Amino acid sequence: MARRDEVLAVLRDGPRTLAEIAREVGIHPNTARFHLDALVSEQLVDPVAGTSSGRGRPPATYALRPVMARGGHRDYRLLAEMLLGVVKENASPERIGESWGHHLVDRPAPGRTADATGGVVALLDRIGFAPERVPDGIRLWHCPFLELAEHNRDVVCPLHLGLIRGALAELGSPVTVSRLVPFAEGNACKAYLG
Repeated sequence: MARRDEVLAVLRDGPRTLAEIAREVGIHPNTARFHLDALVSEQLVDPVAGTSSGRGRPPATYALRPVMARGGHRDYRLLAEMLLGVVKENASPERIGESWGHHLVDRPAPGRTADATGGVVALLDRIGFAPERVPDGIRLWHCPFLELAEHNRDVVCPLHLGLIRGALAELGSPVTVSRLVPFAEGNACKAYLG
């Protein structure tokens, strides 16, 4: 399965030919084709029309699906618990997310200082967001609540924003999250830090 994750990581930078994927991952083209066929059947990757640089058929080219990957970890129990908090407290989803961020983030051992952004990235990874640190924030490659978020962004996305805010606050971070933009970068959501 690790090879497929490597193939997906290569495709996050944009469409690639079979040969480019094989070269970048360091595997034989037949092995790359095997993994790509599996990713296509899992509906994580799509074959796309390649461009011909001369005579003959264009090379086989692949890209991530235009929506966030449906594979991976989903944690509906956690979402249900958070939403129950909205009902019980009659508070905003963002506020509930903040309280869960305080609760879920790992605190540093006594006497150690926290890398707040690293702590939040670790929390988001543990929950299943497949986060990636970028210079101006955190890119989220996977939504553990995707099927619900597609039709309920006004609830689920503020929960995520609040979760990040609460975790940063719990770690005493001078960094804050200014906004979370769903699908800001094609297949990824993005939390902007400042």
